Amino acid sequence: MPREINAEVTNMIMIQDPESKKVVVLNRRLSWCGLSFPGGHVERGESFYDSAVREAYEETGLRVRDLRFCGVINWECVEDGSRYIVMLYKTDRYEGELIPETEEGENFFIDIEELQKIKTDNRIEDYLPLFLDADLFESYEKYSKKSDKKYPVVYYRT
Repeated sequence: MPREINAEVTNMIMIQDPESKKVVVLNRRLSWCGLSFPGGHVERGESFYDSAVREAYEETGLRVRDLRFCGVINWECVEDGSRYIVMLYKTDRYEGELIPETEEGENFFIDIEELQKIKTDNRIEDYLPLFLDADLFESYEKYSKKSDKKYPVVYYRT
């Protein structure tokens, strides 16, 4: 059995205002539509951390620093075994002004309590616990490219 896996590696960053405690969300309209935290793909020659800093700036205009690792989302395709892996970070340390809109979608601050109540097509409610519960470190979920079948999310904790 081969040990190599076809994997797409991305990141997602929860940026929280230290005073209001609101977080930045992006209402995506190009792909993976709906509310999510800023983030994107890891490029060749780039660390996971550096890719998160770059993506946060590209999508929000905010220069983030002192990122804390929150865990990983691990999706596995049932048809071919490929993976979609998302490295999760959070911070309340940033400089700059939030860009209200980019080609990706609209950016804005929202209360976490409000965000927790919202159901979206991209299922933010399934990965939000990884940002908020320090004991969680991974979510694992299977998915199908050929059907709409939903598989349970499994969380791993320390």
